[in-house]
Amino acid sequence: MTTLTDPPKESFRLSMLIYDTRYRSMTIQVVAMMGFMLLAAWLINNTLTNLATLGKPIDFGFFSEPASYDINQRLLEYDSRDSHLRASFVGLLNTLVVAVLGCITATVVGVLVGVLRLSPNWLVARLMTIYVEMFRNVPVLLWIVLVMAVLIESLPAPRAFRGEDPAATMSFFDSVAVTNRGVYVPEPLFSRSLGDISVFGEASLRFNISLDLILILIVLGASIFAIRWNSKRANAIQEATGDRPTTWHVNLGLLVVPTAVVLVALGFHLGYPALKGFNFQGGTHMRNSLIALWLALSLYTAAFIAEIVRGGILAISKGQTEAAGALGLRPNRIMSLVVLPQALRVIIPPLISNYLNLTKNSSLAIAVGYMDITGTLGGITMNQTGRELECVLLLMLVYLSISLLISAVMNWYNNKVKLVER
Repeated sequence: MTTLTDPPKESFRLSMLIYDTRYRSMTIQVVAMMGFMLLAAWLINNTLTNLATLGKPIDFGFFSEPASYDINQRLLEYDSRDSHLRASFVGLLNTLVVAVLGCITATVVGVLVGVLRLSPNWLVARLMTIYVEMFRNVPVLLWIVLVMAVLIESLPAPRAFRGEDPAATMSFFDSVAVTNRGVYVPEPLFSRSLGDISVFGEASLRFNISLDLILILIVLGASIFAIRWNSKRANAIQEATGDRPTTWHVNLGLLVVPTAVVLVALGFHLGYPALKGFNFQGGTHMRNSLIALWLALSLYTAAFIAEIVRGGILAISKGQTEAAGALGLRPNRIMSLVVLPQALRVIIPPLISNYLNLTKNSSLAIAVGYMDITGTLGGITMNQTGRELECVLLLMLVYLSISLLISAVMNWYNNKVKLVER
């Protein structure tokens, strides 16, 4: 009779870290990580030693010194006596403004152009093709400079609005002035304002947030939540009965009525720009540098988004559209229920890259004199203080943080709208 016994377990030996395939990959990774960390430590130590030898150790104390330069387009109160830290903060806000406006405009234009490129109308499709090819194949810097030149050379000067028979007049019921110095639009004012709250105790970063704006945003958020609930209710009714109730008038009321009530309660009115002296006073002034950068980046990025949208729609089988039409669905419902949910899986990943490119391309703002974070922290502040390493490292950290934030938001949205496979 033969007795089967388990073979003795092999004891661990150091040689197994190299010759045993179970441990070899981990050994290589640990050694590579240690080598990388040693190289990084050597570079950092070498940099610090050289800076100390030059009498320029890493020091961020320059942020508390007066900036001594002006920023023409800004969202916060600022003058040349403020610190470099506040100047950099104002520049950061300017960068975020261009990034947000550019992403929104580029998305709207890109989706429209991408859909029109699939139009059965030969002329419309070819015009959209010309737009896409023209903007994609010309560097964005040239578009920024070109748009800036067009705004300066083609628009009237403020003095053209003066006199009994002016050469130029204001638009939109005398509320908007389009000049070669920028666009002046009405500013929102409240006669029964709730006041402001101050954010951040540090004087360099302190700014005020309007309580009126917070209240309006809360009401809008509640309205959007109610609209989504109403749309989900309509979807449930459609799945149960096959008939979809009309929801647009209810959704419009949920969006408009609460907001209108809040605006009336706060005494909302507009402050219009008026020509006084040699320039317009009052209202909100959008300088040509901001408009040129915004339009150029938006139109340039929209050309790439258009191709992404067109490719995403073409990736969906035409048979699904025909099947949905055979079931009696209207074209808008086919697009929202059948085509877009599937196309978004193809559209969103490259769309994130284009948003990141637009944000990083906003650093070209210095070409038209728009003071963003590159023009403040990476430009004048760096030149005045001589702190190249500190400014460049912080500038890289800012763009890295903005890019990671955009990626996180878009990835969250992608996971939220993706189809659940069964």
